[in-house]
Amino acid sequence: MLIICIVYSKMLCFVGMEENLLNIAEAAEFLGVSIDTLRRWDKSGKLLAIRKEGGTHRYYHQADLNLFAGDIQKTAYEWAKDGGDLSSQFYCANSSVFQGRISKLETFLAATDGLEKLGFLITAAASEIGDNSFAHNLGKWPDTAGIFFGYDLAKRRIVLADRGVGILATLRQVRPQLASHLEAVQVAFTEVVSGRAPEARGNGLKFVRKVILENKINLYFKNGDAEVRVDTEKGELRFTRGAETIRGCFAVIMY
Repeated sequence: MLIICIVYSKMLCFVGMEENLLNIAEAAEFLGVSIDTLRRWDKSGKLLAIRKEGGTHRYYHQADLNLFAGDIQKTAYEWAKDGGDLSSQFYCANSSVFQGRISKLETFLAATDGLEKLGFLITAAASEIGDNSFAHNLGKWPDTAGIFFGYDLAKRRIVLADRGVGILATLRQVRPQLASHLEAVQVAFTEVVSGRAPEARGNGLKFVRKVILENKINLYFKNGDAEVRVDTEKGELRFTRGAETIRGCFAVIMY
C-alpha cells in the first residue's frame, strides 16, 4: 500500500524482465494506427520504441501502450493484481521519489482554474494513500517494492497501487481478531488503531475519508476483496466485497 498529457514522453525503462513485448505491427494494430505513424512517433519522441541490444527492430511494451492509450486505471489494477513490468515513469521505488512526483502534481492542480485551494487537499489525500504503502510495507514487500503513481489531468483522476502485504495482514499485528479484508478496511478508514497519548497514530486513511467527504471528491479503494466507494446521496463511505481479490492496494481519486 495511483495522463494522457504526461505519458507521451520517454517510456524506455521498466521493472522486470523483457516480456510482453509487441513488435511494431502488433503495436500498430493495438493502437489502431499505421506502422508509419509509430515510426514517426518514435522519431519525434512522442512514443519511443524499445530496441533490443544490437538490433534495429522496434518493439513496444504492453504496459507502455496501455498507458499511452490512456488506460491508466487498467494498467495500475492489473499490476497490483498480477505484478509484472511497470514503466519507470509511474514507478516510485521509494518515498522520496513519490514525494517529488506528488509535489509536481500539487503544482499542476494549483495552476488549474477552480482547484487553487482544493488541489492541496486532493494531493494531500493522495499523499496519505501512497505514504501508507511505504510505511506499512517497508522492509517486507512480498515481491516488487514501491508503488504505482499516475494521474490524468484531462480526466481529473489520480491512481495509486501497490503490491504490498495488504491492510488485513498489517492490522492483524495489533488486531489479531480481524476476520476479513472487509473488516480490516473498515477499521482502517474509520478507527484510530494505535497511538500513544497525546499522539494518535494510524490516521492516514481517516484523513483521506475526511477530505473526500467534506469536499465531495470521489474515491474508489480496493484491498483484498474489500472495496470502498463514496455514497454521494448519504455523504458517507460504502464498504462492500468485490468479486476479485488483490493482495495490495489500488486507489482512484476522482475530483
